[in-house]
Amino acid sequence: MDLTEQTLNQSYVHRGRIINVRVDDVRLPNGKQADREVVEHNGGVCVAALTDDKEIYFVRQFRYPYHQVLPEIPAGKLEKGEDPLVCGKRELSEETGMEADHYRFLGELYPSPGYCAEIIYMYLATGLHKKEQHLDEDEFLEVEKIPLDRAVEMILNNEITDAKTQTAVLKVKLLEEKAKL
Repeated sequence: MDLTEQTLNQSYVHRGRIINVRVDDVRLPNGKQADREVVEHNGGVCVAALTDDKEIYFVRQFRYPYHQVLPEIPAGKLEKGEDPLVCGKRELSEETGMEADHYRFLGELYPSPGYCAEIIYMYLATGLHKKEQHLDEDEFLEVEKIPLDRAVEMILNNEITDAKTQTAVLKVKLLEEKAKL
């Protein structure tokens, strides 16, 4: 069965600095029509920076939609057309002051594919060395290192609720376990 939906029309209801919102008229596989609400976003990058002592760098920052301070791995928005690795290196450096000798691509994450077109590119960074943190003017955060095993516990205990962080940390843990086999 062909599950593809055909776009018939697109209408933008909001064009913003970070997101655009549109409503698409689509033809369903059964021939009927429906609306699809879509949030457009340039995408982002997150970096699980792992120390030689198996600790991961986290940042804690206030996330307005949830009105909470959340623990997350360093991350940031992609500029239009920007290479994800370049963005990841920049964000790791800006937020933590760390640079890495090695980066490994961990895959893509679709945060909420039912309505959002954002793609988050995930990386593992190793061979870390300290440089200088340089936050954006509107960025306020605290940096901490959390042992990898403790971070996994925190995910399982719902203390880390951010999807990109959960996914990247669990992938790093699985890769670490495979290397031991």
